[in-house]
Amino acid sequence: MNRKEVCEIKKLLTPANCCISRICSCYVDSEKNKRTELKEAFLSLPEEEAFKYFTIFKNSLSGSIGKNLINMRFPMLTEAEGGTQDFLMRLRDSQLKDDSLIEEFYNRVIANYEYAENYYIILIHCAYDIPSKSTDGMEMYDASDFVYEFIQCTICPVKLSKAGLCYNSQANVIENRNRDWIVEAPDTGFLFPAFTDRYTDTHGLLYYAKNPEQVPERFIDELLGCVIPMSAKSQKETFQAIIENTLGEKCDFETVKNIHDSLNEMIEEAKNEPVPLTLDKYKIKQLLVNNGATPEKLEEYDQCYKECQKVENSGFMASNVTNTKSFEIKITDVSIKVAPDKSYLVKRQLVNGRSCIVIETSEHIEINGIVVK
Repeated sequence: MNRKEVCEIKKLLTPANCCISRICSCYVDSEKNKRTELKEAFLSLPEEEAFKYFTIFKNSLSGSIGKNLINMRFPMLTEAEGGTQDFLMRLRDSQLKDDSLIEEFYNRVIANYEYAENYYIILIHCAYDIPSKSTDGMEMYDASDFVYEFIQCTICPVKLSKAGLCYNSQANVIENRNRDWIVEAPDTGFLFPAFTDRYTDTHGLLYYAKNPEQVPERFIDELLGCVIPMSAKSQKETFQAIIENTLGEKCDFETVKNIHDSLNEMIEEAKNEPVPLTLDKYKIKQLLVNNGATPEKLEEYDQCYKECQKVENSGFMASNVTNTKSFEIKITDVSIKVAPDKSYLVKRQLVNGRSCIVIETSEHIEINGIVVK
């Protein structure tokens, strides 16, 4: 799923465009006991309560594609009878009206979601009449040919509110505040099936992680059965290793700066594309060719790429492997940050026989806000 498709689904999780038919939820304590459950038509909820659920559902579709929102695919074996994808399909097709399936889903989550405190599992069923689009991109709501039927699971931590004082308006006094158990913003969740090219894609799902560097692998392996792509941090580290290992001694200051500039130019050129720029094996090789990799080093590239790449053919999101907000240089005890389009101001050169980082400056210089004369 791309950003436009995610935004299209988020619009459905609002009072004006609500497509939620049913909600089921389960509150689990720190001992993995089910404390209370909810099963009813979503529109039967009190309005104020429904509004708070809308906020939770939209939060679990927030963040960047490739970081907080991760497209995952199902291996073929999971789609066989009894597989994880098959189970999710049966859950979706039941429209959350089969109590035994719902209880089995809760049990699977509780068995595989490693969280030491209380949490709240929320499961919703939705049906979206996909409006056709005219040649100029306008949606035609009276020309719907397909229905996108999906479920969304959201898991939220439940924590005790902080101790403190409050104002009691009835007694007109400041007093100790009662502490309540608060359902917080979602920690993890998923949308199934994926909404790819504005159609139902039962071979994939969209996973949400509040902290993309702490993805619960057991939860994904056992409950979803999906292939977990590299995290944004792992992509960056792997890409850096490929560059360093392939270039070897040619991985000098100017070459790395040129690679940074080239990546930022590629990202800028693709910023209006619906799908974020992804660097595959061949695009990275061309990037190395354009920035001074020798024929000898390019011969080693294929093996280097194979050794460094953890998930075959997964590629790298360009925004994950370069910093589009600054050009950063680190040396021992010193860090220098420059606007990404001003990297030409920074050079490495010999000064009195010593290797130095030289920054071209204007007449205006400030140190901690103080203008230097």
